[in-house]
Amino acid sequence: MNHNFLKYLIIRPRSSLKFALLLLLCCSSPAPAGTDMLTYEEQTLTLDEKRRTVRVPKGYRLELLSRLDEPRMLTFAANGDLFAGSKSGKIYRLSPPYTKAEVLVQLDDYPHSVAFRQGEILIARTNGLYRAPYRPGQSTIAPDTVALLAALPGGGGHDSRTVGVGPDGRVYASLGIQRNCSDQYLGQGYRLEDQRGGVMALRESGGKAHWEPFASGLRNPVGFDWQPHTGVLFASNNGPDHLGYDQPPEYFSRLAAGSFHGMPWFRFDGQKVIRDDCVSSVPPRPIDEVTMPVATFPARSAPLGMAFVPKGGMDKRLEFDAVVALHGSWGTQPGGGFIGRAATRRPPEIVAVRFRNGQAVRVDDLITGFQLPDGERWARPAGVVIGPDGALYFSSDSDIDGLFRLKRAR
Repeated sequence: MNHNFLKYLIIRPRSSLKFALLLLLCCSSPAPAGTDMLTYEEQTLTLDEKRRTVRVPKGYRLELLSRLDEPRMLTFAANGDLFAGSKSGKIYRLSPPYTKAEVLVQLDDYPHSVAFRQGEILIARTNGLYRAPYRPGQSTIAPDTVALLAALPGGGGHDSRTVGVGPDGRVYASLGIQRNCSDQYLGQGYRLEDQRGGVMALRESGGKAHWEPFASGLRNPVGFDWQPHTGVLFASNNGPDHLGYDQPPEYFSRLAAGSFHGMPWFRFDGQKVIRDDCVSSVPPRPIDEVTMPVATFPARSAPLGMAFVPKGGMDKRLEFDAVVALHGSWGTQPGGGFIGRAATRRPPEIVAVRFRNGQAVRVDDLITGFQLPDGERWARPAGVVIGPDGALYFSSDSDIDGLFRLKRAR
């Protein structure tokens, strides 16, 4: 994919939105020559007896490790085992070298993601966070040992739930509002079933657990992760679809306790935060409290999983950068609806949000080529994670369903 300076935007808010500075890619300060710039090469894979060509960073190779049934978010356990939630209801476990998948347990209600803490596995399903006793290396879980830890608003529409354990030891979960512009808010004044659209933190005391809002105003924040050396939480976010093909850009946002990101009442249009007329209710918070994204992706890119590259992961150029899976759009040009040439859809790809001194400075491609010139797709990235071997692992939940790995060539 050829870059142009409007493909990705990096945003630097000042103390007032009125004086917010928009840094375009062409204007951001360049990295020191030879330190973190990526170069690329093409690689051809044979999958299902078809030759597929991808563009990857030079010196890396992409491989398909295992076929899975609609896998979604990926998580490594401390012992190096890899786990995948799925749309199919299966939670997969894969031990090194990650080429053979076992079904740890099969559950209803969309077990989208898992996390681990001492002695147990946490499972995020549409209607709640569940837990079960678990020891490292365990190959199966009896479904009747899976118990509800804390309920979440359920129902159809944006029904994935992502769970993670933060550096503070607390459990966090993300969930989206139900529809395109549902009048739902993660905060006071809304019924429990309408407290959606952001990231929650779990409060556990005296054997009881309940959710507290952490960050609100995110339409569908599927992926989130903590920056390794700062402990700051960042999330990807899917914007609404009612404004066509080019608006609004998708978000990559810095989350803080109490931060408000505006949706569905407000949206960032690439230059400023404006009122969105898709919902008529009074916004729960004023426009000057909206936190702008630190980076954006093209509208309709559908960012899903994200993960930071830890120290020693991938290579020195990418340490502490964020890897994001862009699922690609269903909307086509010019109006953003289903009717149109498939070739005009936003293509699936994997990108890196590049950081310098803890701040996002630009967005680079990592892996492209999942969509053919006629619009046919052979993979759609969903979950991403960096393995203990330093390689990038990602799931594809449609077309070729499975687990892929991008690793340094020897």
